[in-house]
Amino acid sequence: TLLAATAPAAALLAGTSCAPRADAGSLPRVAMQTTAGTMEFELWPDVAPKTVASFLELSRKGFYDGLAFHRIIPGFVIQGGDPNSRAGYGPGGTLEGADAAAVRKWGTGGPGYTLPAEFNARRHEFGVLSMARAAAPDSAGSQFFVCLGALPSLDNKYTTFGKLIKGEEVLKKLGAAETIRGDFPRVRQGIERVAVLDAGEGS
Repeated sequence: TLLAATAPAAALLAGTSCAPRADAGSLPRVAMQTTAGTMEFELWPDVAPKTVASFLELSRKGFYDGLAFHRIIPGFVIQGGDPNSRAGYGPGGTLEGADAAAVRKWGTGGPGYTLPAEFNARRHEFGVLSMARAAAPDSAGSQFFVCLGALPSLDNKYTTFGKLIKGEEVLKKLGAAETIRGDFPRVRQGIERVAVLDAGEGS
């Protein structure tokens, strides 16, 4: 699915009103440090409490540190959060000299548990965070994607749980990375660290 390495992006494509928003000042936030710069996201526990709790816990544990965006589809999404993406790229950080066996595992990894679907009325639009999953609705784990545009065909089919609030140019840069067949970035687009921000703290 988009969300698994075995299905093409077209398979993901098959709400008009957004759910009420909580006070932005009270929302949890994370800073995602990447090889292209830092993006800051607000998270939405009011519509996806279990998803947000898991994402925050994995972030605090350093689960996402050192991973990569293993799938990039221009105009569609960047996808990351697979622990298998720690391995695969060649010594120069490119697919030249890559470990083919490791690359084939990209998109198949997770945290060792799955989450229930928390589909909600928040739209898939530029900068929105949503959970990748396999065919079953309750199969999301650690993999997530960030939308590169409005994607109404995904609404109410994937769990939206946050949105970009700083770093638009970083997201656009990541989304423009050169890819090869399979939507794999030719050069590693790394997730260096995901930090949970305290109230009043910014990137």
